[in-house]
Amino acid sequence: HRFLQFYFCLYFMDNRREGGKSMKSWKTGIWLFGVNLYISTFTFGGGYVVIPMIRKIFVQQKQLFTESELLEMAAIAQSSPGAIAVNLSVLAGRRTLGLAGALISAVGAVLPSFIILALISSCYDAFRTQPVINACLKGMEAGVAALIVQLVYEMSAAILKQKQTLHSLILPVTFFCGFILEIPAMTLLLFWAGLSLVLSFLDYRRARA
Repeated sequence: HRFLQFYFCLYFMDNRREGGKSMKSWKTGIWLFGVNLYISTFTFGGGYVVIPMIRKIFVQQKQLFTESELLEMAAIAQSSPGAIAVNLSVLAGRRTLGLAGALISAVGAVLPSFIILALISSCYDAFRTQPVINACLKGMEAGVAALIVQLVYEMSAAILKQKQTLHSLILPVTFFCGFILEIPAMTLLLFWAGLSLVLSFLDYRRARA
């Protein structure tokens, strides 16, 4: 059921806009594989760190989709089963090159982690006792924290620019409920999604009246 749900999300994102700026060629497939391989290899700290890298490459450099579409993809990747980084890479690949792009992006995103973890697991004890490696990991933790702060700032600024009262209120209320009240993230996402759906339906009914 969850796989069907995620496939529906892929289909929905791919058909939001016909035509677009997608590059339908085998060269794009090679490019997608290389980009996702690069992002997955040099990204540490979890799925949220992938978002600014995808934003820079797919939105700012290639202009394959917009900032608002990236926010939608990030929300779907967060609420879907599986790793956020892989889900987001699959959605970006689907938006760029259809199902083929989704498969290529998935392989490119998973392959580096699979190889690195296979190597580390074979000599885990040696890695764990190395002070140099521990020092590198501590340094990367600080860098990852800075990247996440940058991501939060940029995504919040993009939402506030929309000048919609509900969206502007969601930011502080969600932070309070998640950080102070420790309400699970999935509960908050489902609540805001349901509330937005109800409000959109009411606006539609008023517009038709």
